[in-house]
Amino acid sequence: MTGVYLSGTGNTKHCIEKFLAGLDEATGCIPIEGKEAVEAIHYSEEVVLAYPTQFSNVPYMVKDFVKRNAELWKGKRVFLITTMGAFSGDGTGCLARVLKKYGAVIVGGMQIRMPDAVCDSKMLKKSLEENQRIIREADAKIERTVAAIKERGNYPKEGLSFPAHLAGLFGQRLWFYGKTTGYSKKLKISDSCVGCGRCAANCPMGNLRIENGKAVSLGTCAMCYRCISTCPKQAITLLGKKVYEQCRYEKYVQESVISQFSE
Repeated sequence: MTGVYLSGTGNTKHCIEKFLAGLDEATGCIPIEGKEAVEAIHYSEEVVLAYPTQFSNVPYMVKDFVKRNAELWKGKRVFLITTMGAFSGDGTGCLARVLKKYGAVIVGGMQIRMPDAVCDSKMLKKSLEENQRIIREADAKIERTVAAIKERGNYPKEGLSFPAHLAGLFGQRLWFYGKTTGYSKKLKISDSCVGCGRCAANCPMGNLRIENGKAVSLGTCAMCYRCISTCPKQAITLLGKKVYEQCRYEKYVQESVISQFSE
């Protein structure tokens, strides 16, 4: 078994690592942009694919990876993990339907609520305590799922049913279709940018480069929010006009540890 994931702010990375460690501590996982991802899938009979849901849809980068490597999937047993801020619908089902076209066998799907990764929408922000609670509940769900798989071979089928398909389609996907059909070209970089290069170094798409001391977007943004969540000057936005919180998984974990030691 091998795991491959897309993770912008660390939510999805944490979930797939915890899931795989529970099943088999020797199993590793690779970021989808890693050069080893294709080879790892090629030599594995079972694959866990994990990614964040975007408006009840699959991130373009993930869907593009699957399509570009169509020959890889024939006969592969695939388990899908999606993370979501609030609502996923058929986040797993969207990619399952694509994978089936290429001969993959979908063994199950799990949709996990995690702290929202969208940094530039005030409406989606939650308190530190609420996000920590969400993480605890996610961890407990992963543990229950792993136990059921190991004991009875029961894989959850979340997001794979026809009702889930309808929920995702009419609940979000049709409303936000233009944001997820291809690359977003709406990345905005303010004059606060100092050209440090952190965004360019972190971008899995190679979408950013430094020109004349300032970051420049090349129009191939995959909406992963790595650049927005790590910019030291909060100079980058995508959906909104202002960064309200730089959402990264480790922030909630670190704050929890600090609180425990201070008590």
